Amino acid sequence: MKERNPIRIRPYEQPDFERLCQIHDFARKNELALSKLTDAFVPLNIAAEREGLFEYQLYVAEYQGIVAGFVAFTEDELAWLYVDTTLSRRGIGSSLMAFALNRMVSDASIEVLSGNLPAIALYTGFGFEICQTLTGVMPGNEAFPVTVHVMKRLQSLT
Repeated sequence: MKERNPIRIRPYEQPDFERLCQIHDFARKNELALSKLTDAFVPLNIAAEREGLFEYQLYVAEYQGIVAGFVAFTEDELAWLYVDTTLSRRGIGSSLMAFALNRMVSDASIEVLSGNLPAIALYTGFGFEICQTLTGVMPGNEAFPVTVHVMKRLQSLT
C-alpha cells in the first residue's frame, strides 16, 4: 500500500508568520552565503514589508503537520520559495514548485542570486533556463550590489 504524501499545501494564514520567519531567516542566510552576500541579510519581519511578500499569492507547505516551507508567486513570477533547511531533500521544495507552476503561465520567470546553485538546479529540473544575467542592487537592501540570473520556463514539463 502506498504511503500518503506527508506534504500538504494550503493558503497562508496570519498565525503562520512566526514560522515563516524562522524558515526564511535561516535559509536566507544560507542563500546569501552562497552568493557571498552574508552582510545583506534582512530578517523576514522586515523584508516581508519592504519586498511586498503579502502582495503575492502565498501558500505554505505542511510536512507531518508543521509548516515546513512557503512559496509566493503571481501569474508570471515565482518570487519567494523557502524550505526549512532541516527538512531539505524530502520533496517540500519540489511540491511547492509544482503547486505554484500549476497556477502560473507557461513562460513564468524567476530571479535567482548568482551562486545559488541548489536553487538553480531545482528550477532547471522544472524546465527553467537562465535567459539573462543582470546586476543591480538587492531588493529590500539597496546598499548591496547583486548579480541575479533571470530564469524562464520556456516550455512546460507537463
